Amino acid sequence: MVASTKQRTIVAALIFFALVFPFVTQNDYFLHIMTLSFIWIIGVYGLNLLAGYTGYLSLAHAGFFAIGAYSLGLLTVKAQMNFWLAFILACIITSIIGFFVGLIALRTKEHFFAIYTLCVGYIIYLVIDKWESLTEGVRGLIGIPAPGNIGPITFDTPLSQYYLVLAILLLSILVMYRIVHSLNGRTYIAIRNSEDLAQTIGISTMKNKLTVFVLSTFFAGLSGALYAGFVRFIGPDIGSTAITFDLLTYLLVGGIGTLSGPIVGTIIIVWISQQLQFLQDYRMLIFGPVLTLLIIFYPRGIVGGIVDWRHKSKEKKNKKQVAVNTLVKPEKQVGEG
Repeated sequence: MVASTKQRTIVAALIFFALVFPFVTQNDYFLHIMTLSFIWIIGVYGLNLLAGYTGYLSLAHAGFFAIGAYSLGLLTVKAQMNFWLAFILACIITSIIGFFVGLIALRTKEHFFAIYTLCVGYIIYLVIDKWESLTEGVRGLIGIPAPGNIGPITFDTPLSQYYLVLAILLLSILVMYRIVHSLNGRTYIAIRNSEDLAQTIGISTMKNKLTVFVLSTFFAGLSGALYAGFVRFIGPDIGSTAITFDLLTYLLVGGIGTLSGPIVGTIIIVWISQQLQFLQDYRMLIFGPVLTLLIIFYPRGIVGGIVDWRHKSKEKKNKKQVAVNTLVKPEKQVGEG
């Protein structure tokens, strides 16, 4: 009960900080960076659900991110569709494509699955890059409209867009929390721990893996659609494998298989990257060794490391208490005698 109360207090504090952040900074550039961080976090949550809770590492995540972004861009720019209708359709289109990719990809396991999805992601990138009549190729897609009005509420300022993305992020976190703490979430963890054992106790592993894969692509498409509406210009690079590895880095640093890991890892890496812009050409030389050391000493990332440390501290405290009780008890018995 105490641990649950502490977690709720921490979450409430983070939400409060996010709500007051624009008034603390009064800087549009910082607001822009934080909004982008929120968008990436949504995408990382999709990757975390698949890799962290089911044990299947998809390297096509940037491809589905790009599908969501280009779906919204093409529907609004070329089909002149209403922004919010295009936004919903972008998520649906990404999920449908994810369903058909998952049907084939999930017949493989472990590194074969990762290699297959890496190939799928690269094919998506090539389609976007080479199909110039549809996607405009390397020229990119420009003129994507900002999020449309919802009644009297407008989203034509950086502040309003910040709160819009924050609201969608909070809703995504709530949905993710409900999934992870549901019976289905425990099923996904059982598949991650031992797929063969899960099958023996009657779990339909293929059905559950496909569900998770589609959910993962949905969050990737949602993140991509938000990105397109926020940046308003997209190019083929958003579907490159470099974006996939960026998302994976955010997840590994924060803590794979944890609920708060995507938030911690994404915000830390994004803000550090912004502060080290002058070292952009040597970025991987800096993050590569750091990430390697982190995986060696803290394989569950920052959040996972903190959780493990707390568990070990609690175990040590309990052992000490048991030892003290064992020593004190005989003394009481001698006194009573």
